[in-house]
Amino acid sequence: MTIMNDKTREFVAMHRDEDVRELALKAKRVEGLDLSLALDQIAGWQIASKKLPQWASYEGIIYPPHISMEQCSSQFTAQYKSEIAQTLLASAATVRARVSDSAESDMQTAKNVFQLSDSPESDTLVARSSMVDLTGGFGVDFSYLARGFSQATYVERQRHLCDLAEHNMAALGLDQARIVCGDGVEYLRQMGPVDFIYLDPARRDEHGSRTYAIEDCTPNVLELRDLLLAKSQYTLVKLSPMLDWRKAVADFDGTVREVHIVATGNECKELLLVLGQQVHEEPSAPRVFCVNDNQRIDYDSAAYTQGLRIGGKPLPEAKNYLYEPNASIMKAGCFDLVEERFGVTQVGPSSHLFVSATPVADFPGRGFAIEAIGGMNKKDIKRLLNGTKQANIAVRNFPLTAPQLRKKLKLADGGPVYLFGTTMQGCDHVLLRTSKI
Repeated sequence: MTIMNDKTREFVAMHRDEDVRELALKAKRVEGLDLSLALDQIAGWQIASKKLPQWASYEGIIYPPHISMEQCSSQFTAQYKSEIAQTLLASAATVRARVSDSAESDMQTAKNVFQLSDSPESDTLVARSSMVDLTGGFGVDFSYLARGFSQATYVERQRHLCDLAEHNMAALGLDQARIVCGDGVEYLRQMGPVDFIYLDPARRDEHGSRTYAIEDCTPNVLELRDLLLAKSQYTLVKLSPMLDWRKAVADFDGTVREVHIVATGNECKELLLVLGQQVHEEPSAPRVFCVNDNQRIDYDSAAYTQGLRIGGKPLPEAKNYLYEPNASIMKAGCFDLVEERFGVTQVGPSSHLFVSATPVADFPGRGFAIEAIGGMNKKDIKRLLNGTKQANIAVRNFPLTAPQLRKKLKLADGGPVYLFGTTMQGCDHVLLRTSKI
């Protein structure tokens, strides 16, 4: 790996807030300055300052070329994976403590399992346990997962990424990190048991085309399932958010303990599956966690199998508020759960919008006050618009796309008005004029 010399480091420090494209054009060629490396570091730090602010705060981090920075995990999603790992380990430790012989033994178990973290970001308890990341890559996910373990192994077959990881983990103060350059599958076959394994299979084929199906990714985690279960207490697998999570669970045939649908900024980013040994003889349905930034709900997927309302809940007479679930809820499809838990009603069987007579606190999504409801006839449209020249337009289960509806209504984009085109119970196409709460 190319380590920056003093000239290059000085250039990066002096110019890291500037536009990289302009720098590339105007920077003078100075002896000893590796301009290409410098520009990569400036661009990388600029992305990291927004995407990975903790990494950006450390001196000495070496960033990869632009495309790798764009594709790597964000701090939010990486920290969330670390939360998953620590919750699983804490739960397992609690179970072990409960089956011990005495209260004194319980206390000793807790002392043996946990120690105070040395991480400057956290004073939480850290499990005295081991983990392996079999698909190390740039190492962002590994760096956050490793903080919760006393032994953490990063495995990656590309030498330049291993060199980068070795340098960066040291810069981050992760003394427990061990870097292994090799094939992750071969390492899995030869290694001893660990508490936790993480995999992020590559989602591109040999031609560089993007793939989504589990069996088309590298490595094929379905083929490794039994080996993963034999070598770890828990395995966390990162999959494409494009996948149908129910099919993914079925593909793993009863070994998925948890499903995590992770969104940030209302954009679904990751589908995470936790694999673990079957506790009971009969396969149990996994628990599903829907996350969109600080909006989080979880539920037993067995209780809400299809996520669709059965029997039909009539719309309230007073339809004063409209609610649109966040991206993680939409992906999970747990619309019956939303009705039950938040006291709202679906406007139609496939519309995935909800109404209520009274405001709902902490709804996982966006809320709007309904100002008027009307049909698609000219009289209703005139009443609804009431002279409005611009509006934010969205459609759900509607015969027109948003651009088509905007063109039909002759409205510019933006402003305080939010118009929703949807289909109500009874198959009526309606427009709802709303304002954001």
